Order: sequence, then structure tokens, then C-alpha cells
Amino acid sequence: MIRPLVPLIALALISGCNTPGTSAASQRPDPAAPVQSADGRCWASVVTPAVYEHVMGEIQVVQAEIAPDGTVIRPPIYRKGPVPRIVRPRGEIKFEAPCPDQMTPEFISSVQRALAARGYFSGEINGRISPATTAAVRKYQTERGLASGQLSLESARSLGLIAVDRASL
Repeated sequence: MIRPLVPLIALALISGCNTPGTSAASQRPDPAAPVQSADGRCWASVVTPAVYEHVMGEIQVVQAEIAPDGTVIRPPIYRKGPVPRIVRPRGEIKFEAPCPDQMTPEFISSVQRALAARGYFSGEINGRISPATTAAVRKYQTERGLASGQLSLESARSLGLIAVDRASL
């Protein structure tokens, strides 16, 4: 009698875990969105994941057996096998970005027009951050050393969209 109920109970538990509007992803802010600091400037970040490769190495399969006086009764046993090795560690690049209140439809349209004039954007100029806009920003910035689809303040300045402080020249 209990056996037919087990799948129903499991299904009820699983379906209750993913109710609309309460997922962990919907409760946290967009990790790519700029965060405003106390001085009023906004900062975004790009996380590059670690890259691993497998190389042949030795894996210990049996530990050594050691007597209380420190003598080795039985040495450890190893076998050859693939061992992970970090090629590039995880990294995070922080950069200054336009604040969310600056990202108006008019400003985004200006970004789209500036990227289109330089041959990076061929989508509709609609004042919304579309996948085509993000791809164009990523391509423009990657050529300048920042692999991110989030517009940096430096890129906005180089596109002529944000005034450059004369004191910094």
C-alpha cells in the first residue's frame, strides 16, 4: 500500500521546491548589474571561471600503514590516472560602469547608434538592452581588453557618450 504513494509524495516534494516567484534566482539581484558605491560611482564585475585540464599523474589508492613507533609497515599504493590541474585560476575584473539611473532608453539608443556607426551593431535601435546590443558591446569591449557585455564607463567615454573630466586629462 505504501509503495504506490512514494512516487506521488516525491513528486509533490519536488514540485513544491520550484514555485513561481520564489526561486533563489528571482530573489537576488542581477549579478552583472552595476553596484553603486558610497561615493556615487557604479562598479560592475566580470568573473572568469577557472580552467582545468587533466594530466596523467599518480593517485593514491591505499594509504600507508604506519606503526606507532613511526616505521612503515606497508607503503602507500599508487596508480596512474588523470589528475586535474588548474590552467587559469578563477578571476574577477571590476570596472566602473554607468549607473542604472543613467541607462535610460535615450542613452541606450545612443549606445546602439554609436556601435552601429562603428559597425558593431546591426539590430533595431529601440532603446532596450537586447541580446544584439549586449553582443555588440561585448565585441567592442573585447577588442579593447574587456570581455564583458556590460558597458563600461571607459567604453561609453570612447564612444563619445559620457563627458570626460578635464581634470583627468
